[in-house]
Amino acid sequence: MERRARELGCVVDFPAERTSETSLEKGDKIHPSVVVVIMLGWAGCKDRYLEKYSAIYLQKGCLVIRYTAPWRLVFFSESLGIKSMQTLAIKLLKLLFDYKVETNPLLFHVFSNGGFMLYRYIVELLHTRQQFQHLRVVGTVFDSAPGRKNLRGAIRALSVVLASYNVCIKYFLLLSFAVLVVTLRIVLYPMTRFIHESHYEAMLNQPSKWPELYFYSKADSVILASDIEDMVQARRQNQVLVKTVDFVHSDHVSHLREYPTSYATHCISFMYSCIESTSH
Repeated sequence: MERRARELGCVVDFPAERTSETSLEKGDKIHPSVVVVIMLGWAGCKDRYLEKYSAIYLQKGCLVIRYTAPWRLVFFSESLGIKSMQTLAIKLLKLLFDYKVETNPLLFHVFSNGGFMLYRYIVELLHTRQQFQHLRVVGTVFDSAPGRKNLRGAIRALSVVLASYNVCIKYFLLLSFAVLVVTLRIVLYPMTRFIHESHYEAMLNQPSKWPELYFYSKADSVILASDIEDMVQARRQNQVLVKTVDFVHSDHVSHLREYPTSYATHCISFMYSCIESTSH
């Protein structure tokens, strides 16, 4: 079971008082009531950043799977309409079977558009692949997502990802990305819009009905608050139970850092409400 996780580059975290991976290999099982949280990080996110979010759920006895898709796929492959993250989504869901938690309640925690792109493919798989249709998703938390195509915000996000790169390489990649997006949007989009639906458009009317919680802020410099509010309105029109928290002053994926107590309280309260609503 560890092999697939290692190949994918994800981290599986067990709460200290629960079954460990070593004991699982000896035949022990994770109790079916344990909530499995899948965290999908933002582009360029390092696992040590997600550890802080994991702690919220681990102390409540959850099993946490953390994964961040390569930023090159987020900014380049997906911009070209190449569904390169679809395979990652399949591998990630298969991990649930590896760890024998495919019948446990499942909660997603999705960060920025990098996590949202991967989540889009996961939702599609949950409704189209027979292998995954019985997975029991109880809810999804969105942090600073989703956003429509926003070139300025995307360049700002990519610039943060490339902060440690050589200056020449950094600006070459930023320029290449800008040219790619502008070319696709102005020249090719009118001809391919019905073939290459954006992730945002694809998710406006997606069929999932489990509850959703949106963390966002009008001070977000990458994702427009209006994009998230439009998605919330569309989901509510589809009879989805949606909760929102506007932190007002915190920047992109910085809500936990600025409001740690409030953020954690909302996460746990939402998780328990999701479990309670599915138990009736």
